[in-house]
Amino acid sequence: MLLYFIDLFGTAIFAISGVLLAGRLKMDPFGVVVLAGVTAIGGGTMRDLTLGATPVFWIRDTTYIWVILITCLITMLFVRRPKRLPWWILPVCDAIGLSVFVGIGVEKALLYQDSYLIAILMGVLTGCGGGIIRDVLAREVPMVLRSEVYATACIAGGIFHTTALYLHYDHPTAILASMMSTLIIRLGAIRWHLSLPIFALNR
Repeated sequence: MLLYFIDLFGTAIFAISGVLLAGRLKMDPFGVVVLAGVTAIGGGTMRDLTLGATPVFWIRDTTYIWVILITCLITMLFVRRPKRLPWWILPVCDAIGLSVFVGIGVEKALLYQDSYLIAILMGVLTGCGGGIIRDVLAREVPMVLRSEVYATACIAGGIFHTTALYLHYDHPTAILASMMSTLIIRLGAIRWHLSLPIFALNR
């Protein structure tokens, strides 16, 4: 049950980041729901399809859809204030959702197979997949493909998660280690503008 409620929390947080981006792009309510939906459940959908966990989680449990719809409504009402939102709201919301989804992705992958490597990859897919779809629909270069410390934070979180399990810590502790490490790395990158080296060919 703890894992389930954490998953719903992550769904709401990612939906908020989708709504905020849609508001920045001046989308209509349908566009807001679509962008919030793909952000919130896109990565988990690709994870479930990859693992063969079908029907995917939000078809088996429509609570996720309701969480997205309610989050969209509340967020749209809240951000319609005339006061301009601080620049850091969107990336911080995204970082929180990212950290939650990495932990959920690794944990669910371990339910279907035994490889820690695959579990880490599924954590990255769960965390980054929805954001990639969101950014593509918004006609932006996906954050994971830029020089920002994004997928790297997911990988680190997955490594902390699987290492904790390897050292025989319980699953809630492993999930917490994953979430905290991902969040700290991502927030640190946002705060100090950290980035990875850029690969460029000389002409």
